[in-house]
Amino acid sequence: MIEDTKPWAVEITDLKKTYKGNKKSPGEEALKGVSLNVPRGSIFGLLGPNGAGKSTIINIMAGLVTKTSGRVKIWDSDIDEDLRKCKAAIGVVPQEINEDAFFTPAALLDLMAGFYGVPKKDRRTAELLEMVGLSDKAEAYTRTLSGGMKRRLMVAKAMVHSPPILVLDEPTAGVDVELRKQLWENVRGLNKQGVTILLTTHYLEEAEELCDEIAIINHGEVIVHETTEALVSRIEGKEIRFRLDRPMEDIGTVLAGFVAEKTGKRSVIIRYNPSETEVGAMIEAIQKAGYGIVDISTDDSDLEDVFLQLTGSSATS
Repeated sequence: MIEDTKPWAVEITDLKKTYKGNKKSPGEEALKGVSLNVPRGSIFGLLGPNGAGKSTIINIMAGLVTKTSGRVKIWDSDIDEDLRKCKAAIGVVPQEINEDAFFTPAALLDLMAGFYGVPKKDRRTAELLEMVGLSDKAEAYTRTLSGGMKRRLMVAKAMVHSPPILVLDEPTAGVDVELRKQLWENVRGLNKQGVTILLTTHYLEEAEELCDEIAIINHGEVIVHETTEALVSRIEGKEIRFRLDRPMEDIGTVLAGFVAEKTGKRSVIIRYNPSETEVGAMIEAIQKAGYGIVDISTDDSDLEDVFLQLTGSSATS
C-alpha cells in the first residue's frame, strides 16, 4: 500500500454506498468501505471490472450520488461541509459523449465558464481549444465534429473553471489509436501544468503508460493500491528464452527442476517465479551441461497479467 506521507488531492476514507432495494430486489452494496488517497500532481488510475464501483466513487465525488457513510475530501474540503467548493475543485469528463449540437465549441466553452461564474476577462476559451487541438473548429457546429473531436471538447469543457483535479471516466472509449495517443498527450500536458488526473480506463496499456499510481477495485473493495512499477513487478510468472549454440537433446536432464520446453532447434523457454527461482541457476545448469548461450530474452510482465491475477476476471472495466 502507498504510505500516507503526501499532500492529497482526494482523500476517501471508509466510503460505503448501498443502493436501496425493494421487496422483489434486495439492496446492492456498491462500495464496502473504500479508502484511497490520490496524491496532488499525480496521474492516478482507478481500474476494475464492470460493476466494481468505479463510477459510484466518481459520482459521489461529483455530488451526483449520495454516499451511505464514510468521508470524502477534495482539495482539503469535505463534501459534507462544502460540496460547492468540492465541485469547483474538480472537472469531470464522463464516459458518454454529451453533444450540444447547436453550439459551436467556442460558444459552448464560453457558456460553461459562465455557469461556473468565471468573469469574461478570465475565460480561457481560445487557450483551451488550442490545448485540445480544436482551434480550427472554434466556430463549427458541435454536431459536425468527429467522435474524437467531441471527446476532446469534453476535456476542454471540464477545464473551463481551471479545476486542480480532472476526472476522466473512460476517456478513450471508442476512440481510434491515433486519437487515443492525442488524448494521452493532452493528459500529460495538463499534468505537467500541475493538474491532478484521476483516470478510469479499461485499456490497461493506457493505465500502464500514463499512471504514477494505480488502485484496483473489485466488488466494491480496493484489492490493491501501489505505484504502477510496483504493481507490474508483482507478476508471479515470467518467461525467459535462451538461444543456444546447438540443439539441446537432453532438456529433461539438463533442466530438471525447471519448467522448460523447446521452442525451436536451438531455443529453450523456462517459465519461473522470480521470488522462487534465480536466473543464475538456469544459466549455471545450461553451461554445466556444456551448452553455450548465444542470446537471452525475457517476456516482461504487463498490467493485464497483474489485473487478471488479482481479479480473476477479464481485463475490462
